[in-house]
Amino acid sequence: MASENAVWFAELTMKEVKEAAEANKVIILPVGSVEEHGFHLPLCTDSVQPEYAAAEAAKKTDSLIAPPLKYGICTATRIFPGTISISFQSLYRITREIIEEFIRNGFKRFLILSGHADEEQMAALRLAAHRVMWKHREEAEKRKLRIMVCSDYDFAYELRGKYFDEKDGHGGTIETSRVMAIKPNLIKGKGRKNFQKLPKFEVIVDSRELLPEGIRGDPTVASAEKGKFINDYIIGELVKLIEELKK
Repeated sequence: MASENAVWFAELTMKEVKEAAEANKVIILPVGSVEEHGFHLPLCTDSVQPEYAAAEAAKKTDSLIAPPLKYGICTATRIFPGTISISFQSLYRITREIIEEFIRNGFKRFLILSGHADEEQMAALRLAAHRVMWKHREEAEKRKLRIMVCSDYDFAYELRGKYFDEKDGHGGTIETSRVMAIKPNLIKGKGRKNFQKLPKFEVIVDSRELLPEGIRGDPTVASAEKGKFINDYIIGELVKLIEELKK
């Protein structure tokens, strides 16, 4: 059996994969995006975060991490330089096919973890999971096949209003702090705070008027210490989900 520290699926041998499937290990699929995050954060911000959280949670739960998907749906930020967005159908199809292939290899427990919390992205991932479950509904109904879909920001934003500004968002204090704790070498300056009110119902074509630097929040007060606190909280919540999946 592979070492408990061997968490990356693609680094295993086929013998180790067979043993992992027989042990009913949980597969974590990190999903990110290539998206602008202001002048201070890299385009890979939404991939760096879930991959790190997945790796730490996998080590604590003896789980495996599938090769990450690094492209996502970034409709609102396509106007900014650097954003590379794929279609809803593309993300839905590739996610569904990947999970189906893991099932064909004998795996039955999945956590799809998106670092990009866009509504469209999350809907595509959930639809893919639902279609897989429906196809294998006999196993799903017996709870032999289980899939969870979430974003690490489902947990990170639980800290808003307690430790961070309630309006903190894309590229703000929380996100900047997390990257500072994970990949400090990728930070380019502090950025500037922006708390402009976003329309609740109106569809906006060019978001640069409301997000002039592509961020919402205050990255100037971010720190690696805050990032470690946030990351540890998220990892703890992911461990709980994975332990639930094992049942």
